[in-house]
Amino acid sequence: MLLDREHLLGELFGIVNVPTVIWIDEDDRIVRPCVIVPGDDLFKDFTGIDSSVHHNQLRAWVVDGVLPPLSEREHAVVPTPEEQLARVERRVGAHLARAGRIDAAERHFARAGELAPMNWTIRRGSMPLRGEDPFGMPFFEFYGEWEAAGRPGYGSADPNAAS
Repeated sequence: MLLDREHLLGELFGIVNVPTVIWIDEDDRIVRPCVIVPGDDLFKDFTGIDSSVHHNQLRAWVVDGVLPPLSEREHAVVPTPEEQLARVERRVGAHLARAGRIDAAERHFARAGELAPMNWTIRRGSMPLRGEDPFGMPFFEFYGEWEAAGRPGYGSADPNAAS
């Protein structure tokens, strides 16, 4: 498990949701792009994702070298110019928030959210820096927006999960 406070790996690998898994082989090649994968079934009722599907796929790859077929929603995520600018705005907001310049930070966080409204690493990832509970009402409001938008982004390793 990686905690990426600066979102550097998120930006490099196109992570727009959490929890995300990327499979990288021993030759440093991405063999499976980003997929949403909870580590266990604690939130299965909420997400609709069965973590054992991914665990079994991972075992098959490690033990037998068998990669699962990619679902229709598994693909490399290439950021748009707006998403790139949103990342910059989030970085500036994070820097200002950590420096105690909350009002200035908020302008940048708000702009980042406008530019990339369905990016979890930007919207939810900035909540603690904004003094918001990432499991509180602002999260559930964002989650509702995301669901209403059709759950955009990459999908789950579980082909039976809602997409």
